[in-house]
Amino acid sequence: MVSAFDPGELKSIFSTNEQNRTTDDYFLESGDKIRFFFEEHAFHSDGALKQPKEQSINKIGHALHDLESLFDTFSRSSKVRDLVSDLGVEDPLLLQSMYIFKQPNIGGEVTCHQDSTFLYTEPTNIVGLWFALEDATIENGCLWAIPGGHSTGLKSRWVRTPNGMKFEIYDNTPWPEEALVPLEVSKGALILLHGLLPHRSYENKSSKSRHAYTLHVISGRATYSANNWLQRSPAMPLRGF
Repeated sequence: MVSAFDPGELKSIFSTNEQNRTTDDYFLESGDKIRFFFEEHAFHSDGALKQPKEQSINKIGHALHDLESLFDTFSRSSKVRDLVSDLGVEDPLLLQSMYIFKQPNIGGEVTCHQDSTFLYTEPTNIVGLWFALEDATIENGCLWAIPGGHSTGLKSRWVRTPNGMKFEIYDNTPWPEEALVPLEVSKGALILLHGLLPHRSYENKSSKSRHAYTLHVISGRATYSANNWLQRSPAMPLRGF
């Protein structure tokens, strides 16, 4: 898929650093598409890639589970369906999927956040499934999380406005990042993420990549906010298993 991708003049960069965050239509319209996003440090000052395209992509998102047969089959497998049922997610809908590369040497950090900041439902009923496709270690940028942090409430939301995207802040106290613990896992492991669990990953400065596949599932009985960034066209509604 990456080999077939021709970015042309369009090079959308994914960043979670507030000072570097850019919001473009290519990203905001990707909820029902398959699109490619580059690492923040993939380019020279003149816009040329520092290394091959295959070592420069940050992630692919956000509808792999609906538009690509391999990801559809995996995401809707009986094992995933039964797990989601065991978690008590009623009338589950598959919302978002991403293939994350965490490239060697330039894999960008993901700052501490809650998934419900970006994918908000009322009531909060979302689970993130994070599948390790390679060993994830402190060295190559594994996930870190704050134990019990899901009980502290939602700190912010990233919402659409007539003038673009903005953060609504409900609690501006800093994350207690000293409480973060590393979630080192082996290839093939699954990490489950509550929508309110604070988690992050640091830069990957090692020579090893850290590939992962993520899938977010929401309850069809919850209300998915109309001002979340991820929206779909009426022609492609959310589907379950």
